Amino acid sequence: MGKVLIIGAGGVGAVVTHKCAQVPEVFTDILLASRTKSKCDKIAAEVGGNRIQTAQVDADNVEELVALISSFQPEVVINVALPYQDLTIMEACLRTKVHYLDTANYEPKDVAKFEYHWQWAFQDRFKEAGILGLLGCGFDPGVSGIFTAHALKHHFDEIHYLDIIDCNAGDHGKAFATNFNPEINIREITQKGKYWQQGDWIEIEPLSIHQPIDYPGIGPKESYLLYHEELESLVKNIPHMKRARFWMTFSQNYINHLRVLENVGMTSIKPIKFQGQEIVPLEFLKAVLPEPSSLGEGYSGQTSIGCQIKGLKNGKEKTYYVWNNCDHAAVYKEIKAQAVSYTTGVPAMIGAMMILTGQWSGRGVFNVEDFDPDPFMKALPKHGLPWHEAVDQPLAFSDYQL
Repeated sequence: MGKVLIIGAGGVGAVVTHKCAQVPEVFTDILLASRTKSKCDKIAAEVGGNRIQTAQVDADNVEELVALISSFQPEVVINVALPYQDLTIMEACLRTKVHYLDTANYEPKDVAKFEYHWQWAFQDRFKEAGILGLLGCGFDPGVSGIFTAHALKHHFDEIHYLDIIDCNAGDHGKAFATNFNPEINIREITQKGKYWQQGDWIEIEPLSIHQPIDYPGIGPKESYLLYHEELESLVKNIPHMKRARFWMTFSQNYINHLRVLENVGMTSIKPIKFQGQEIVPLEFLKAVLPEPSSLGEGYSGQTSIGCQIKGLKNGKEKTYYVWNNCDHAAVYKEIKAQAVSYTTGVPAMIGAMMILTGQWSGRGVFNVEDFDPDPFMKALPKHGLPWHEAVDQPLAFSDYQL
């Protein structure tokens, strides 16, 4: 049905490639490109069957990207490179008039700050070019927004309270490791938290608000309030929202390691001089930590990610909880990955499928909640991410009154 170019050969890129290859009736030709072609070749060999072409490209270089896109002529580009590279890839898609999809919003390399406004600014140019830019189509952001849109369409007239809860209860056996790019992960966690309440953003110190949440099939896990990018789009696109928050679990071991690394300056993004060279401490730390794509073998336990929602239906209060649990060992058995990469990569593939099949269409830049959630929700269990729901059951939070 269409050609797809996947940019990025990390853990998520490997999952996207495997999952696209499983749907040949939609993804007729697949090109995987990265700065390091050997990584692409390794993934292609794992997929097998000569399904995957590979190429080298510098995703910071617009001209290289344009040349690659022009040569391969895909219908859609799936960007699972670094968030720093979103704007260059979007620019290349504009010049070649090719649809664009990513899983994480742009952030500048020299400031730990991630917001959608840089990408939303492409709206008029994408519309004029007649192409669709789909932002944040992983799990969170991504499925979290689709879950919320599904809830609004089928269960609520008004959504007032939204809590996105994200638990990784897996054990990879490492002393300290991050489940996706260490540099991006640590930048995200160490910046100040933020949540939406009564029309304003409330800022808090990093990891200063936390509480145990009981996750289905897992049990209680300490969960920390963070800022996460889908909150920005959801409070903009979902009317009547009084409060929106995001929670993520971390073990005490993880928190202890992180605090020590912060205290000695290893999480800093400010360049320092070392033996006559300028280095960024966090980039050095990334180089010595385990590669996230290497964590799959022996990884046990599950992830659980979902949305707990309270609002009104026919003038009456209603609660709704929708979630997915994903098993690390099952993912490794299927495609030799781990569940955090899988829960990001599968939705990216489904988003590209929505575009190629015409189930989602438009001109301009969109977030996932702008579209009909039904075909996406139908596709999730078919491609490995079954979802569950509970209606009018007690939620994790009792403090819904502001």
